[in-house]
Amino acid sequence: MTDTDDLVPALRATFPGTLIERLGIELLAAGPEHVVARMPVAGNTQPHGMLHGGATAALAETVGSFAATIHAGPGRVAVGTELSATHHRPAREGHVTATTTALHRGRRTATFDVAVVDDAGRRVCTARLSCMILDRDGAGPATPGP
Repeated sequence: MTDTDDLVPALRATFPGTLIERLGIELLAAGPEHVVARMPVAGNTQPHGMLHGGATAALAETVGSFAATIHAGPGRVAVGTELSATHHRPAREGHVTATTTALHRGRRTATFDVAVVDDAGRRVCTARLSCMILDRDGAGPATPGP
């Protein structure tokens, strides 16, 4: 599998014009064992000044989908089939950072735990994403890989 130095630029190249770019998500690390990204709280809040749960869920789905894409490998794509998120505490400033942990990496499905923490390391959200892995049919963007 390709190492982090090769994967991060390939994944970042897919950001322009997407929700990832609009939310300000920054990819920090990507490899076969984990994906890490962070997002600013500012600009992603609900009217009460707290981080919006939907923005947090989008961050979790982003890192989980990237992890599944890396697992899928070249010529295959990963599509989300289920996302659940439990919000533990509000974040009001700084950044939140999401890190994946693989729970299952099969030939046709992959499931990841995603821990989202604030700048102090306190867990803001725990999410779980399941993805279906499909052979690429040519309809979507190329899958980053070696």
